[in-house]
Amino acid sequence: MFAAVDVHYPPSGGARAALVASSDAAFSSITYQKTVFVAEVAAYQPGSFYKRELPPLRAVLAGLDDVGLLVIDGYVDLDPAGRPGLGAHVHEEFGIPVIGVAKTRFASATHAVPVLRGTAARPLYVTAAGLPAAEAAELIRAMAGKFRLPGALRRVDALARGRRSTTQPHSP
Repeated sequence: MFAAVDVHYPPSGGARAALVASSDAAFSSITYQKTVFVAEVAAYQPGSFYKRELPPLRAVLAGLDDVGLLVIDGYVDLDPAGRPGLGAHVHEEFGIPVIGVAKTRFASATHAVPVLRGTAARPLYVTAAGLPAAEAAELIRAMAGKFRLPGALRRVDALARGRRSTTQPHSP
């Protein structure tokens, strides 16, 4: 199973983590989706963002043992020397390949592979752990969806923000 995850922090507090899954790496059809609300979350600490994100990600991934690749919104590592970003911590914790897809360029992440999709003029920035970055970039380029951001990442973002679609299966 291939999965994409995202976390949103509502103004009222807590965190909503979302996951969408597919049986193919292009996410040509979403076969499963899930959201989980975590009432207590750590405060944001610069340089330790992963401490805030990991508990909601643990909650949304709980019970899913067949995830073979995880796509996250953000960076796996923050520089060519391997300074860990969220994705590196996710890879270490869950032991599965992780692709990080960032919408904005991080100055020290000069190793990130820029990926243009559709008619977009601005690239996405792709990093990876557990697979070569070039392969990860090709997977992101080939993902379903006609927009700059692949459809699976658009859907998981919407779910994390509390917007649900009735056209695909989901769990509460």
